Order: sequence, then structure tokens, then C-alpha cells
Amino acid sequence: MPKDEQPKDKQPSIPALPVRQWLRTWEEIKFDESQHRRRPPEQFYVASIRANQLRALCDIHRRSSSHKGSRKSDLGVQRRHNEERSEEIAEFVQHGFPWSALSGADRRSGRYDDLKKPGWLPTAIVVNVLLPDDVREGGAVAPNDIVKISQTGTFAEITLPEGMSSNWKPKQTAPVEVIDGQHRLWAFDENTDEDFELPVVIFHGLDVSWQAYLFYTINIKPAKINTSLGFDLYPLLRTEDWLEHAGGPTIYRESRAQELTEALWSYPKSPWHQRIDMLGDGGRRSVTQAAWIRSLLSTFVKKWESNRVPIGGLYGAPAGADQAVLPWTRSQQAAFLIAAWSHLRDEIAVTEAPWAAALREEYPEADGDVAFAGPTTLPNTDQGVRAVLSVLNDLSFVRADELDLRNWPASDFAEGTSEIGLSESLRSLSTLRANNFLREIATELASYDWRTYGAPGLTDSQRSSKARFRGSTGYRELRQDVLSHLANGRNEQIAEVASEVLSMLGLDRR
Repeated sequence: MPKDEQPKDKQPSIPALPVRQWLRTWEEIKFDESQHRRRPPEQFYVASIRANQLRALCDIHRRSSSHKGSRKSDLGVQRRHNEERSEEIAEFVQHGFPWSALSGADRRSGRYDDLKKPGWLPTAIVVNVLLPDDVREGGAVAPNDIVKISQTGTFAEITLPEGMSSNWKPKQTAPVEVIDGQHRLWAFDENTDEDFELPVVIFHGLDVSWQAYLFYTINIKPAKINTSLGFDLYPLLRTEDWLEHAGGPTIYRESRAQELTEALWSYPKSPWHQRIDMLGDGGRRSVTQAAWIRSLLSTFVKKWESNRVPIGGLYGAPAGADQAVLPWTRSQQAAFLIAAWSHLRDEIAVTEAPWAAALREEYPEADGDVAFAGPTTLPNTDQGVRAVLSVLNDLSFVRADELDLRNWPASDFAEGTSEIGLSESLRSLSTLRANNFLREIATELASYDWRTYGAPGLTDSQRSSKARFRGSTGYRELRQDVLSHLANGRNEQIAEVASEVLSMLGLDRR
């Protein structure tokens, strides 16, 4: 019976074709529900669904970056949306290409009406229908909103929720989630009555890690989109162990560390603008790109400290009580680092601490503030960069939930680390609680004695104390010393979290 002729009291249903894809060799795969990789169903379904119905079932409007609700249980299924891309697809659907690429003035002129063509979308949208026990965004699907799939014989029947007419919305969590094709789906208004159908591949109860894997094999493995952009669109991929095992840290961590270093060096308002030795030239008095990458790999972009210590990298490990990776883009990640270092530079610039005053006396004619960027200050050394990044990462990671880091919305201005994308991310960060947290850390750090072992004017006792920061053991020693300084500081909030970090790392307060 055609869909528009079904009785009003009957739940709407859609016929589907089951596609069984399962091999005996797949029984050797290690399925692990604790890793969000429970055993998947042995078949999926192919169907044709009206665009407005599918959009309503996926509750697209609640998944925009402007949504103010909690995303703390989001394990990376929700992905960033590029509104311009969906708007272009919407124009394409109406009149095809090249009409969709014309300016508004050209479309209105009437001179190009002969370019109008059908806007076919023959490529399938890939979705997952949630099971009653599946939890997303803090809740499960309401019982009356469950999408049911049954099979008798050759065909299957997909039963939609009651009242699937115009303006239907899920009562709680949406019953369907988009794995691939969200921009095509977002191009349609859920209130439209036009009978435009989309081909859909439907999985039923596919765990979130398998969804990330499917997105990767569809979009990244065939090199359809930039790999780094793929990690931003699907944050869960950053912590997938199969990617780590197959390609090592270069799949995400090393490439992301290099991108962040490049952003710190190139952004005009960064404290490290043109101050990182990007080529590793000998004799230059600046921290090298390689040293920055190593430091980021051991701090913000690391996966875990160890199996026994639950402090990972803010950009590379599941954070917070829900153990979900932060969905920040490259622009947000770089902006967070730039803001933190900017606060430290500014706080050191105004400090009257004895260590800073002593350096300024020794280098009265130096360009810039020698306490922050001079030849004998630790923030301008490999060890100092590592220590600052370690402390910023540790404290932010432990306080991820309290700072509401997961709900920092991504900018739609840029997909990478362009100047406009970084500027917009810095602007939005400045309004958040996290920005004040970074400033408070910087204030406490500015009172620490950052002079190096070779700084002039040190007493024998001071020089002996600073000697332990030299060499390969100096990284750990300086990290512990800085954390102890914060734990003994005046700011109660920072002292509390620093003490907690020391305890988690098994380090003593000095």
C-alpha cells in the first residue's frame, strides 16, 4: 500500500531489503562491549525514506553546534556541521549543477535559467537505528519513539514511531543517528511536504566504535577527505586502538602535534609567533619544532600516562566522568594552547617576582621580556615548554567536567587552523569558564622561579637546585616542582587541583 494511503491509525512503515554481509572469518574478530565494539548484526538494510521523515528521526536540529544542552555522554557520534555545505546541497537539489554554484544575483537575473537540471542524490545516507537500551546524550530513546525492524521472508519492514507526520519530534533521544551523509540530510527542511526520497543504508544497533570505523573506511581510507579533518568530524577516531596499532601515532597524534606547532608558530598573536625553530637550524636560541612535537605527544596529544594513572592527553584520551574524547577541532585545540601561553606571557610581563626582576636587571637592553623569552628563562627551553604543557594538560584534564570543556561549540568559519578560524575560536574561548581557569594557572606560574641553571646571579644553593632540571630526568623533576609550587600557592582552586594531580601521579609535594 502506498505510504500516503495508509490508514491514519496505523503506524507508518517502510519496506526494506535485508543485505546479509557476514563471513566465517569474522568470527575471529575480538568483539568487546567495554570498548564500544559489541558484536554487530550480521545484516543491514537498504530502503527509501522521505528526506523530511529521516531528518526528523535523526533529530538533526538538536545536533547543531548552537545546541545548548549537555553533550557529556556523546562518545563522538555527533559531528561538526558545515552549514554552507548543506546550503549548497540544498541549492543543488532544487536545480542541479552548475546552477547551485551561481551567485544569488545570477540566479535572479534569469540569464542562466537554461542551466537548471535535476539535483539527484543517488548516494545512500548511512544511518544506525538505536536499540531500546542504547544510551546517547545522557538518555535512551523513549519507548514510543523506538524504530522497529522485523523480517518475514525476503523483505523487512521498518516500523516508524506513531504520529510520524509533519512536525514530529522525538520525546528524548532521537531513534536514528547519522553515520555518513549528515550534510545531505541537513539540506532538507524537516517541515517540507515534498515527496523527495533518499536511499538509505540502515544498521540496527551498531555500536559507536563500529560507526567510527565505518565512517573512516567510507570517507578517509579512500582519501575522499583530509585525514585530519576526518578526526575533527569524528572525534572518536582519535582513541581507536585499531588505528594506533595499524599506523602508529602518525595516524593522528604526530600529525596533529605538528599541526598545532605550526599554528603556534604562524598565528600573528601567538606568543610563539616566529619563535619556534621550524627547520632545526643549529645555533639558534629557540625551541625546535621537533621538541614541541615531542612535548605535545607527551602531554596534550598523548593517549594515557599509563594503565595505572588516569591522566591522559586532553586532545588524545577520553576525558571526564563519561570517558568520552573532547570533540574539539584543530582550531579549538590550537586556540586553547595559544590562550594558555598568552596568559602566561602576560602574567610574567607584569610580575614583580624576584626571579623576573633579576633577569631584567641582567639584560636591560634586550628586546621583549627576557623573563618570558630570554636566553636564560625556562619557558624558552625544551624542558620549560614540556613542564608548562604538562601542567596545563594535567589540570585541565582533571577538571574537564567542572570546566564544561565538552560543550565548547566549534566555529563554522574554518575547518583547519586558518587565522580566521583561530581568531574566532579564541574569541569564543574568552567567554568560557575555562579561559579564567587558564588565567589563574598563569598567575600562579608567574611567581615560580623560571631561571635556568645558567642564569647569571644565582646563588650556589639556587644553582644546585636547578641542576636537577638538566638532562633527560629534568622533564619529570621540573614537572613535579612546578606542580608542587601550584599546590602550595595562594589560589585555593589551583592548589586543590594541583594537589590532586600530584596524588594521581604518585608524586610528593615539595
